[in-house]
Amino acid sequence: MVQVEIEGDIALVQIDNPPVNATGVAVRIGLVQAVKEAEAANVKAAIVFCAGKTFVAGGDISEFGKPAQLPHLPDVYQQIEDSSVPWIAAVHGTTLGGGFELAMACNFRLAQTGTRFGLPEVNLGLVPGAGGSQRLPRLIGVEAAVELATTGQMIDAQKLYDLGGLDLVFDGNPVDAAKMFAKDLPSVQSSLSTRTPAAVAPDYFDNKRIEIKKRAKGQTSPLDNLRAIEWTTTLPFSEGQPKERALHLELRDSTQSKALRHAFFSERAVGKPKAIEGGTPIDVKNITVVGGGLMGAGIAFTCLNAGYQVTLIERDQDAADAGRERIEGLIAGGVKRGKISTDKAEKLKSALTASDDYAASANADLAIEAVFEDLTVKQQVFQSLAAHMSEDAILATNTSYIDPTQIFDGIANPSRFIGLHFFSPAHIMKLLEIVKLPTTSKDVLATGFDLGKRLRKVGVLSGICDGFIGNRILSAYRRQADYLLMDGCTPKQIDDAMRGFGMPMGPYELQDLTGLQISWANRKRQAPTRSPNERYVRIGDLLCEAERFGQRSKVGWYKYQDGDRAPHEDSYVTDLIEQEAKQAGLVQTEFTNDQIVDRLLAVMVNEGARIVEEGIAERDLDVDLVKIHGYGFPRWRGGPMHYGQEIGIERVKAAMAEVVRQSPNSWVVSERLK
Repeated sequence: MVQVEIEGDIALVQIDNPPVNATGVAVRIGLVQAVKEAEAANVKAAIVFCAGKTFVAGGDISEFGKPAQLPHLPDVYQQIEDSSVPWIAAVHGTTLGGGFELAMACNFRLAQTGTRFGLPEVNLGLVPGAGGSQRLPRLIGVEAAVELATTGQMIDAQKLYDLGGLDLVFDGNPVDAAKMFAKDLPSVQSSLSTRTPAAVAPDYFDNKRIEIKKRAKGQTSPLDNLRAIEWTTTLPFSEGQPKERALHLELRDSTQSKALRHAFFSERAVGKPKAIEGGTPIDVKNITVVGGGLMGAGIAFTCLNAGYQVTLIERDQDAADAGRERIEGLIAGGVKRGKISTDKAEKLKSALTASDDYAASANADLAIEAVFEDLTVKQQVFQSLAAHMSEDAILATNTSYIDPTQIFDGIANPSRFIGLHFFSPAHIMKLLEIVKLPTTSKDVLATGFDLGKRLRKVGVLSGICDGFIGNRILSAYRRQADYLLMDGCTPKQIDDAMRGFGMPMGPYELQDLTGLQISWANRKRQAPTRSPNERYVRIGDLLCEAERFGQRSKVGWYKYQDGDRAPHEDSYVTDLIEQEAKQAGLVQTEFTNDQIVDRLLAVMVNEGARIVEEGIAERDLDVDLVKIHGYGFPRWRGGPMHYGQEIGIERVKAAMAEVVRQSPNSWVVSERLK
């Protein structure tokens, strides 16, 4: 794990703990021994560096929840800082969490060009545990430290150097650069723990607390990190560091940290479903996207940005030109935000072809359809593609609801069919539902996951059902919200309750944002197969018939003023709800926010459990990640399935029982909740 080689008057200390050189117990023991060996050899300097593609990229999260093993990381780093031998950190790749803390414990910090630094503990519901929050303000100042620690964002080596956090940014081999630096070693400055950070304005922390609380939307770890950094302005390191460590250990057992760690490990596991075992991704270089609207343009841009050649096909040349303009607009937006260089922008444009002729798809390895949600239209698209593409080329539909087996009906080689359900806006949203048909080959399915990874998406396997995983749960969620409307709630009360839970917006604000006509069309599609005994609320239909489609029409569940996206309650809607309830013979009652949340979450958990029981999703974690990355479920809650376990399944059962009692013949209860 840690090897020490004495080379002349230099001790070379190599950490080799793949895959990310995490600071597990063996590494900690090795570093303590390295301090002793370097001091015993009376060397001029000790250079700590790492094997592999990265410097230390964090602590060993697998040790969380287990009895702590000596030596503790902060004690190890204190020994390095207090050593009689100057230590030089020669870093590359990513230097995160415990790795950044190790670098800060050293006397000198050198970084390879392009190295990225950060304190991501906040994303796991934690504060740093080995002095990070106490040393960083002393290194780069309070304000810069607050930005890093409360957001978990990374900065590159040059930016850290500009902030005063590095002694050298180099190109080439870390050990060679460190040896050269050690030849003319600067006089050793005082260790970070003895420095006092520069003062900030008296009201800095109060103002920052208000700002972060608003941004965090219920997650507490950003505020915990702010509090830890504030200690550096009032306490010496010898008092602040133990307080940081105590808070770190306390937060390890917190509900939010458990949820965030669940999400973290789920993201590692989600791309390895059993269904792709034995499958080998097919090499994809050329992608055809059919449909140049907002969704298609977003998909095409994402594929271009990942290095693919993209052909956009539309119904006529004017539409193709308009699609190209949308894609080039996204490229220009990336340039404006500094995400894309001007050179890369030109390369992306040159990798794009727009046409109204399906013959342009002849050389594509993969075609993704992103046209109107209509079975006949989609079938025509794939018949046209199949007429020009190789019989081995992969055909993918982006449908949100329609059964893909119907879409591909009659086309040769069914093993190449797959669903790739992107979420709007496709160039921003991280979720990609990868839909397996009964005929999809393992290689094609593996290709879907490989594509998702290359597109920087979270790919989640789904079987076929109405709405797949995400929209099926969304339908249940919205249906229960409508039942609550009829039984006594207002749209605003429901939206406020779900915002209070941590959702970015409630179900009615969301419908107004995306457009009521989308769910209206889906309800009409489902009407022929809907059970006559199921409770049906037609308020959304009546709003659409009145051409109240949401924000774009200035009225929906709410009304909107010119230039103002803020929703305002509308008596038209509240009166309509009262009329519908009266006509149905209902006596409306009051609900608390907790009751609203419990019932809406119960139907989400219930539907998620049914999806797993039916084999649509392989695991609960698949459901959790779909809702986190596609629908704004608060990450710090861990997803609906994790949340249900956290609050106790009996509480979920009780809430679901109330749901069923209030709307009989309207729900199928999962085996888990019976």
